[in-house]
Amino acid sequence: MSLSLALSMAAFALAASLSPGPVNLVAFNLGLNRGLGPALRHVSGATCGFSVLLLAIGGGLQWLAQWTALMHAIRLGGVLFLLYLAWRLARSDGALVQETPGRAPSFVAGALMQWLNPKAWIASSAGMAAYTAGDPARVVPFALIFFGICYLSVGSWALLGARLRRRLPSPAWVRRLNRGMGLALLVSALMLATMPLSGSGAA
Repeated sequence: MSLSLALSMAAFALAASLSPGPVNLVAFNLGLNRGLGPALRHVSGATCGFSVLLLAIGGGLQWLAQWTALMHAIRLGGVLFLLYLAWRLARSDGALVQETPGRAPSFVAGALMQWLNPKAWIASSAGMAAYTAGDPARVVPFALIFFGICYLSVGSWALLGARLRRRLPSPAWVRRLNRGMGLALLVSALMLATMPLSGSGAA
């Protein structure tokens, strides 16, 4: 594989992973409310979840992304999940807590967010079609490049939240920010509910 192809793959992965979206908003909020350590469970789950989806699409499941009924079901699941997360943020009391096992979104929840995101399916299909060109030897390298860039991209949102955690003066400020994040997730859910089943973006 040429260097120019690898750089093009990396650029695609960065554009899909770094832009604001539900996965990145949750990573930011976890970093803010619980610190970097718990947030990294979500980051790891989201990255692994997308990478497994990418490999599955590259392995021949791309036809699933063309099955409209499945994409509608995935979209409905994603909307409901985002609404649930928005509701939890709206109810937050603004207290910054230490790691509490079982309460923060887990590795599995991070992965689930990707599998319930139709845009992740579409991005996977588009990426594999554009960069593997039917060559199975390119599938794993593409997935590995995407894994590294996705982890760093989503992790940067978690790190931003963790840094801000040290600077907010009171729980009242955290409550405002949590409700702002909840509103952003609500908007994301509404956009997901109304979007056509085409486009790109994984995070």
